[in-house]
Amino acid sequence: MRISIPISAFVAAIVGFGSTLAIIVAAADAVGATQIQTASWVTAICLAMAFETAWLSWRTKMPVISAWSTPGAALIAASSGFTINEAVGAFLVAGVLLVLTGLIKPLTQLISRIPASVASGMLAGIVVTFAINAAKAVPSDPWLILPLIGAFFLVRLYNPALSVLVVLVGGGLAAFLTGRVGALPVPELSTLTLIAPEFTLTATIGLALPLYLVTMASQNLSGLAVLRAAGYNPEPGPLIGVTGLFSVLSAPFGASTTNLAAISAAICTGPDVHPDMKERWKTGPFYAVAYVIFAAFGASLVAVFAVLPPSLIVLVAGLGLVSSLANALAIALKDEHHRMAATIAFVVTASGLTLLGVGSAFWGLVAGLVVLVLESLKKG
Repeated sequence: MRISIPISAFVAAIVGFGSTLAIIVAAADAVGATQIQTASWVTAICLAMAFETAWLSWRTKMPVISAWSTPGAALIAASSGFTINEAVGAFLVAGVLLVLTGLIKPLTQLISRIPASVASGMLAGIVVTFAINAAKAVPSDPWLILPLIGAFFLVRLYNPALSVLVVLVGGGLAAFLTGRVGALPVPELSTLTLIAPEFTLTATIGLALPLYLVTMASQNLSGLAVLRAAGYNPEPGPLIGVTGLFSVLSAPFGASTTNLAAISAAICTGPDVHPDMKERWKTGPFYAVAYVIFAAFGASLVAVFAVLPPSLIVLVAGLGLVSSLANALAIALKDEHHRMAATIAFVVTASGLTLLGVGSAFWGLVAGLVVLVLESLKKG
């Protein structure tokens, strides 16, 4: 055991949690969740990540790190017209689809056959709104927002993983010292709240299916790639199936899907953790401990977010997705033969189009695939 193992695990947990919690809060707000339901969402999803990471890392003897689906949370936050009950029903459906994907190997292969360019175009369309809203937050409070944007890009030069966390902590401290923060909440332990699911066709097609596709294409496949790049050879089915199972178990408490991590996993899988790759799996249990702690105080953390300036929350969410946007655009436009299809997927998704009660993410993917098929027919 080296001290680098728990340090790497805790850094990965803090970066993953602190830099994207604002997106979870925005997602909960979009579906009309109360503060109690939002706290339950955060608590349940943290517990799911803790249990699945600890189990998979111990069982496989590989540093299998899980995370919540940040693009998935962005998808939920960008949606409109869904209630928290419909969202819970969609989370259950998405979780079941993940379980089936883990059990049925051809499903994993089918998802992997969706062109990365079109899937990335859809993802870019989802997250671009958050980046735009971050820029729009400047006029509302320039003296707070502009220095934080400067700090983000300055810290990013030296440590990209901590840049958003610095903005959150620094912005929260600056807001407190300048009287922009409401009364601070009394610390309290979290509780779980059962939320009755409501299953509707529009939520299944407009929320559950895009959430499943985004989770698979932008998270699980990337998480598997990180493990393989570190020299491991994981069997995809059991890993995806277990994260899907915990997504199903946590959904009734408001939690959205969990999946294999990419950025957090990269922190826990490299040689800096331990020179012997057979020892790096031990980051998993320490990472799990960190998320149990986050789960215990999820209610207090959500309450803190509730009293912070709205412009700061919008900024943190936007900056937290800038790197995802840049990466998605790079992949979407890389292949010139898929460029038009990826662009259409991006435009339709970013438009916020709602048709037949179904949101733009689904139609963006459909539009991109249709353009791709038409272009392939012309070439044929």
